[in-house]
Amino acid sequence: MLSTKRWRRGGWVARNEVRVTSPAKHSQMDGARKRRTSTMAWHGSISFPTVWLTLSIVSAAVVACDVTMGAHRQPMAVMSVAWPLTVLYWGPVGLFFYYRFGRSNPGVKRESPPMWWATFLGATHCGAGCALGDFIGEWLVFALSIRIAGSEPAARLATAFILAYLFGVAFQYFSIAPMRGLGFRDGIVAAVKADTLSLLAYELGMFGCMIALAPLFHPSKPTHASYWVFMQGAMIAGFVTTYPVNYWLIRRGIKEKM
Repeated sequence: MLSTKRWRRGGWVARNEVRVTSPAKHSQMDGARKRRTSTMAWHGSISFPTVWLTLSIVSAAVVACDVTMGAHRQPMAVMSVAWPLTVLYWGPVGLFFYYRFGRSNPGVKRESPPMWWATFLGATHCGAGCALGDFIGEWLVFALSIRIAGSEPAARLATAFILAYLFGVAFQYFSIAPMRGLGFRDGIVAAVKADTLSLLAYELGMFGCMIALAPLFHPSKPTHASYWVFMQGAMIAGFVTTYPVNYWLIRRGIKEKM
């Protein structure tokens, strides 16, 4: 025969017995539940991606203010755009790069930088144009629901590449044309020669990182901070792969020292 009682602290009770909880006890339980919910929401709102992305934006804003409103304007105007973009995807680490390699000091004559330094500046210049194109491309695909053969990832990669190439050539034009005294047509041709290989190397590293790590990190949407932290990592991978190509281009005289 099955027992009609069950054990609870203090003795056996009937299975159909209903425990009555006092109003005070209910109030305590509700309060504890609300505190747990509030704590979970608070921890969720200050996740690592949110904090890191906020610090990255603040770091980029600091550099943007320094090169526009401070006494540290860049000798080459396009670098006033390139440096904030570089710091945006490198995050707070980019502040060190800017103050160590990129900050201009009026009245102080800077000697020609060593090759590794010049290559680093060339890679930041290339990466900034790519990063801007990738950033705009990601939002366009998301906002307009663009698909290629029904695939959103394919649309993202294609749109990002096209815009990155256009911005990369534009950035290169505004650096190489003034330095060589070239007209518009010759400047564009020189910019295409200087930027195509470095951009391909950057995008190869960036896209390769995105494809390889997507199954592990499952990036969400551009409206989530974690998505952009994932993209920052991919952009840094692109910077690494474009560095040796920039070295070769500068050594050959195809690309100018920044």
